[in-house]
Amino acid sequence: MELTRANGERLAKEGLAALRAGDPTSAYAALVQLKSGVVGMPTPWLLIAQAAERIGRDAEAEDALARYLTEEPRHLGALLMIAALKRRGGDERAAQSYYKTALAMAALPTTTVSPVLVPMLREGEAFLAESTARFTDHLEQAVTRTGLAKGAAGARVREALDLLLGRRELYLQQPSMFYFPGLPQRAFYERAEFEWLPAMEAAVEAMRGEALAAMNGDGFAPYVQTSADRPPPANHLRDDPNWSAYHLWRGGDVVVENASRCPVTMATLENAPIPVIAKRSPMAIYSLLKPGTHIQPHHGMLNTRLICHIPLIAPDGCALRVGAETRHWRRGETLIFDDSFEHEAWNRGNDTRVVLLFEIWRPEITADERAALTEMFETIDTYQGVGVDQG
Repeated sequence: MELTRANGERLAKEGLAALRAGDPTSAYAALVQLKSGVVGMPTPWLLIAQAAERIGRDAEAEDALARYLTEEPRHLGALLMIAALKRRGGDERAAQSYYKTALAMAALPTTTVSPVLVPMLREGEAFLAESTARFTDHLEQAVTRTGLAKGAAGARVREALDLLLGRRELYLQQPSMFYFPGLPQRAFYERAEFEWLPAMEAAVEAMRGEALAAMNGDGFAPYVQTSADRPPPANHLRDDPNWSAYHLWRGGDVVVENASRCPVTMATLENAPIPVIAKRSPMAIYSLLKPGTHIQPHHGMLNTRLICHIPLIAPDGCALRVGAETRHWRRGETLIFDDSFEHEAWNRGNDTRVVLLFEIWRPEITADERAALTEMFETIDTYQGVGVDQG
């Protein structure tokens, strides 16, 4: 017999009252009659699911919740209920999916979480942590067994595994001005990849002496400076001598007064494949970072170059993070990196850090591409002036 709306509403009220009274059997008996639908009344799928779950009819409860979630796909209680049912039924992947969605919903500032759901959310967090640990162990055992991550050849496999497991954050090139496509997404390059570098590192002690002499003069100036005809840079170290530069090459021109005091450094720079771009490059400086100074995360202007740091004064407590990797400066051991990745640097030591900083062409860029890029940058600059990288 087809139920009238009045009878349907009566059964729904009886079912709700029985649930509240702790009598799921009576609740189910009343609510199950509404599964076929009542004209003019929505089917109380959530109540049906609650009653069915409490008397052990898990399949019926899952079906009812699935129907309810088609109408209310982000209902927090329903998501948590079906997640628990999936977990109890052994469907770990489905349980993970529902729990992740529920936790994301609960984290939204617009979501009001009922106190009764808080234990269910904590249960979901614990389950996800346990299942992630099991999955991690399962995957690492397989990778170890197959030998896929052995040696240098497995570095990318290990990195991919860390990304998959959430142990490493994904960073990509995001230059603030110009992006050249098709280049590898590498934050750091290794010293052994550059045949011209040993000759430069062999001169470290002499260059260090020149840098120390420069520090006794007045040639250092804040790296980030306010210009009278431009808006002030949005950098907390603007006009701050704690991060300073001693310019040897600037905007493609030799800074004669400074360069004349540093002949070994200037001769050494001739070894590197530094771009020659009118009003832009060469660029080379002694970069000074005083104790307690933190250069906040930022991106460089271009991904067509690499930045080289040859550490001349490298106290403990100083480091550079590029993307997901942090490396420490060590005297004479060059760090080469793509500054179009998010990067930051700090000096948490007790002494000043000084590096010789200069840029080189990305090795993957061909001679023809370098010529085209040089022409492009010079053409841009003749129209609108040079964009200054302010860290």
